[in-house]
Amino acid sequence: MSTASNLEKVLKGGNFAVTSECGPPRGADAEVVKKKGSLLAGYVDAVNVTDNQTSVVRMSSFSASLILKTMGLDPVMQMVCRDRNRIAIQSDVLGASALGINNILCLSGDHQKFGDHPTAKNVFDIDSMQLIQCIRQMVDDGKFLSGEEIKGKPALFVGCAENPFADPFEIRAMRLAKKVKAGAQFVQTQCIFNVEKFGKWMEMVRDLGVHEKVYILAGITPMKSVGMAKYMKNSVPGMDVPDDLIKRMQDTPKEKQAEEGIRICLETIEKVRAIKGVSGIHIMAIEWEQRVPEIVKSAGLYPRPQP
Repeated sequence: MSTASNLEKVLKGGNFAVTSECGPPRGADAEVVKKKGSLLAGYVDAVNVTDNQTSVVRMSSFSASLILKTMGLDPVMQMVCRDRNRIAIQSDVLGASALGINNILCLSGDHQKFGDHPTAKNVFDIDSMQLIQCIRQMVDDGKFLSGEEIKGKPALFVGCAENPFADPFEIRAMRLAKKVKAGAQFVQTQCIFNVEKFGKWMEMVRDLGVHEKVYILAGITPMKSVGMAKYMKNSVPGMDVPDDLIKRMQDTPKEKQAEEGIRICLETIEKVRAIKGVSGIHIMAIEWEQRVPEIVKSAGLYPRPQP
């Protein structure tokens, strides 16, 4: 019986992948996760489950991933290095695989000062690059970081994140190359609004031959309003929102801005699909999961393949 995840099968089968995201609730209500999952079911190949994003306490990624798994969805369990040492990390990796959670996204994690417990003690025992290496060692070699043998090695499809727009821009492709060398098998990028700059990043990625070694999923975020567009431009580090896009949203009547945001989103999908080396899209519809089916259908990406 294959332990490959649905996402791994879709990508290795040469299909253009579609993933989305589920932010766990700030409480113990499983129905919140189930409701989001039901909106995405059948329209995406896998669902990312964030791990206390922005350093704010939420239901664990592990638990929310399991809830989605029981619904028949393919979870991508995000794991940050901020909150766990290498013992806890390796323990959670074994637990996730044992329960059939077969995708993992390796992240450093936002610093705790940005969250709701700014005086909390962080861990950062290892960083995201080392986390990738650690998990691949467990999966491929069947060994813990200590070098000791694992009795029943985990089966995981290992991913990472990358921001093509952060400064200095010149090193962003090389940074991805390092993560791929560490063992990343797929990458999901930061939200893309500046498609031209993303295209230049992809050119550098191709020059290094990295696109042939990793599956690249382009990050897509539909904007609800001009206020959201301005916030992302001015207040979210490493985000690149062009002025002409802001103007386009601003010139749209308030009651029609959400629809304009969806139109821009669909245009972005069409453009990134045409870029050589892009293997899929990752739709981050922040608390707007109900629009994901419409986006997937309108982009001509439905029905999803059954690998």
